[in-house]
Amino acid sequence: MDRKHISSGSPFEAQIGYSRAVAVDGWVFVSGTTGYDYATMTMPDDVADQCANALATIENALRDAGGSLDDVVQVKYILPDGGDFEACWPVLSGAFATAKPAATMIEARLMKPEMKIEIEAVARLS
Repeated sequence: MDRKHISSGSPFEAQIGYSRAVAVDGWVFVSGTTGYDYATMTMPDDVADQCANALATIENALRDAGGSLDDVVQVKYILPDGGDFEACWPVLSGAFATAKPAATMIEARLMKPEMKIEIEAVARLS
């Protein structure tokens, strides 16, 4: 089994003990990703901006695994306030225009109050 652990450089990965993504046998499992800009550890206030940041982090992890957002087959969106989800739709429809993955939106509290969305993805590399 060929396994690759991918890090985004987030301090949470080291503190909690997980990888941003794990690539194994053509699959890439991307951990729940929030809207931090991990280079600056800043979080925008706007949920759509957080969504865009999360997708950029996911896209980087997929690139490190040899893939892209076009390889995503499943995505889960977790928001503390489900009413915020519609504001993310333009960002999401642009990011997943080709992949059109199976998707679920869940309303649940996240780790920190400033977090407005968390995105988890599974990709299959061709």
